[in-house]
Amino acid sequence: MNKGSMTPAGVYINPGWKEYLSENRLWQGIPGIERTKNGRSFACWYSGGKTEEPGNVIILEKSDDGLNFTDGWVVVKHDDPEVRCFDQCVWIDPEGKLRLFWTQSHMYYDGRDGVWMAVCDDPDGDEPTFSDPRRIANGLMLNKPTVTKNGEWLMPCALWSTEFAKASEEPPELSYEMLANVYVSTDKGETFSWRGGVDMPERGFDEHMVVELDDGRLWMLTRTKYGIGQAFSSDGGKTWENAGNSGHTGPNSRFYVRRLKSGRILMVNHVNPTYLTDPKGWNTRNNLMAMLSEDDGKTWVGGLMLDTRNDVSYPDGTEDEDGRITIVYDFDRMGAREILTACFTEEDILEGTLVSEGSYLKRVINRAEGKKE
Repeated sequence: MNKGSMTPAGVYINPGWKEYLSENRLWQGIPGIERTKNGRSFACWYSGGKTEEPGNVIILEKSDDGLNFTDGWVVVKHDDPEVRCFDQCVWIDPEGKLRLFWTQSHMYYDGRDGVWMAVCDDPDGDEPTFSDPRRIANGLMLNKPTVTKNGEWLMPCALWSTEFAKASEEPPELSYEMLANVYVSTDKGETFSWRGGVDMPERGFDEHMVVELDDGRLWMLTRTKYGIGQAFSSDGGKTWENAGNSGHTGPNSRFYVRRLKSGRILMVNHVNPTYLTDPKGWNTRNNLMAMLSEDDGKTWVGGLMLDTRNDVSYPDGTEDEDGRITIVYDFDRMGAREILTACFTEEDILEGTLVSEGSYLKRVINRAEGKKE
């Protein structure tokens, strides 16, 4: 086994590497976003090379107004060119610390991968710094953790069940973990352990999220070939039942779901995506819409269309102290190469249009402009 994916990448602050600045990047996408209580925003995505391949790096930028971001603030890069850093996530934990997670793999997918974490204790500081990275789980974790009412942190990690996984040398000792998993921390991020997982029918890249329902059950939503699958757990994620179709369609792509401060559940997903015939079940990624549920996901109300264009994808979000929601997503990773945000309120979603002061759609916060051969 190549050891590169088991050794940490470096978290470099202001490294000055020109090849990773916006003006030179050849592609980019798969973004994440977070915001502190004091209003500083952090946005991340990955890039490096010509596509999703060995040598990929994580880009992390910050902004004090949510609109104008740095360029080249943090780069996460491994010193082994055959290791890629990808599927990153930013999260403000309950104590206000900024946690940057990412995945490392030898080549495209090595069957084990690994979720790594570096922590910034003072994200609102003049010169934020990060702890040394440490490996906390097998697999990948693209989406934010969920904190339950009893204080547990649920980490949505996965080992793929895709053509890439089948082509790799899956470690036999990890066969029980080739699922959409839940890792758990019961000590505020000091330690993490595997608790259980779901082999969702027709799952692919998983990219799952977990919501705690009002009755105490956990609701897992998972990316599938037909849209979004679901499963439920009544024992904190150890065992799961009723795995199957959630009723939400989709183009075999990432979605976003989160409990809001109001108690409603927010979902951002591709609604009625244009169908293209493809044996792998890929549909065109368009019609990215935000909607709300007031009954724990049984029914959905409102519908704010964020972007109808083809090749808009991979939403992530955060909610500020006033209940204003910011969603980040990418557009045309190889062409326009844009990272965009939309900012809105629950009222906007319910009305189906922007009615709140300060709300906006389709705001570009970064564009890669490297010249391709």
